[in-house]
Amino acid sequence: MAPEPGPAALRECSDADLPEGDVTVAVSHSSLNYKDGLVVTGSGRIARSYPMVCGIDLAGVVEASDSPDWRAGDEVLVTGWGLSETHPGGYTQRQRVRSEWLTRRPPSFTLAQCMAIGTAGLTAMLCLLALERAGVSAGDGEEVLVTGAGGGVGSVAVALLAGLGHRVAAATGREALHDYLRELGAASIVAREELDQPSKPLESARWSGAIDTVGSQTLATVLAQTRYGGAVAACGRAGGTDLPTTVAPFILRGVSLLGIDSVMCPAALREIAWSRLERDLPAARLDAMTTVEPLSRVPELAAEILAGRVRGRVVIETGG
Repeated sequence: MAPEPGPAALRECSDADLPEGDVTVAVSHSSLNYKDGLVVTGSGRIARSYPMVCGIDLAGVVEASDSPDWRAGDEVLVTGWGLSETHPGGYTQRQRVRSEWLTRRPPSFTLAQCMAIGTAGLTAMLCLLALERAGVSAGDGEEVLVTGAGGGVGSVAVALLAGLGHRVAAATGREALHDYLRELGAASIVAREELDQPSKPLESARWSGAIDTVGSQTLATVLAQTRYGGAVAACGRAGGTDLPTTVAPFILRGVSLLGIDSVMCPAALREIAWSRLERDLPAARLDAMTTVEPLSRVPELAAEILAGRVRGRVVIETGG
């Protein structure tokens, strides 16, 4: 819990501390995302009020419900919807939420696997869906780039794209992750330094599409290197919130920049995304990118993810 602006700490809470909502969930798992790192360390202005229970994801079993849509025993998950920003989140053993935020556990996944996917995996799938709508398709031999490929969104994106037959280029600054990314399906590795240097308004076309988790100069370079009619799905700001680009990629190559938000994503689109995740995310690759940690390690892990030292997805066992 973050009692005030600044680093969070573990604290005992009672049912009297639960917020308003019509469904109470016994939380069994949460996950670690970049935004969690910002909230827990106090590095970003994420939480809007204090005290705030951190954790932007949760999964568990409905314990009590005042909603006709849910009943005790239902296995559910929540990602986004303002958890740890405007509403207490998932780093707890029990939480009360609004019924319209709940997603029923997809049959093919356990609750732990749902959190291995979590916000990061949902975001990766939303990026993929956006690229597909923009006409980026597999089988043409051209590469789709994933930046920040060693992180949560990036790892799931590499696995998804490769599984669907795309030739994937994975960008990372960590040489130790090259074999890991190839195991997830990457066909080639791009050094992060190639992308975070100032670029020309247009450069040689390299990518049919891209999923960018970094922003700033990296995104600007990716746009300048995207082929005619290509598209880039942008979902992260690990490198910064600025975008030092020009209109050239958009008006001379017809490149599309697709903004992706998973926090307030409509329920209907979430259902489509989770259905596609069931179909298109290989279980073996999900397991290969996932580690499981106890709630007690969250403060330490939050600092690690901001420093870029966390690989893939981390599931947090809350013990609820």
